[in-house]
Amino acid sequence: MVQAAIFVIFPFCMMFAALSDLLSMTIANRISITLIIAFAILAPLTGMDWYAFGWHFAAFAMVLGVTFALFALGGMGGGDAKLLASTALWIGFDANLVVYLLYAAIIGGGLAILMLVLRGRSFDIVYGRNVFLKNIVNTEQGVPYGIALGIAAVIVYPATPLMQWAIKASF
Repeated sequence: MVQAAIFVIFPFCMMFAALSDLLSMTIANRISITLIIAFAILAPLTGMDWYAFGWHFAAFAMVLGVTFALFALGGMGGGDAKLLASTALWIGFDANLVVYLLYAAIIGGGLAILMLVLRGRSFDIVYGRNVFLKNIVNTEQGVPYGIALGIAAVIVYPATPLMQWAIKASF
């Protein structure tokens, strides 16, 4: 049961956040709260020691501090900041976190370039009513960075301690 929750909860929340950001330009607080509560319940059930558990929360706190500073400066949305921090909680304070941040930056940069290209043309006339593309081509919207955060998280997730435990426990 614990393995199934580890296999499903994190990827589902990340893809839900990405889709939500694409469609509405918002990431609901309930996604980050779900990730925090689920981690707090599941991690001890995997046998994770308190030292490692603490380092996961240290990653959360560090990322939350940095992202909220960026939010206060206007460089990041609040939903993105909370999602990034709750994702760091699941990934942990190790090399996987750095890899996640690099993937998120690369994917987010590619998304921003794509949006600049599409917004520089008349695509908003053609695709402005398309539910999936309207925020991408709308020049008045920001970048739905939750897409990059979700994709990067799903890429890195198989290498995380929780997922490694779940894989080993399943066989």
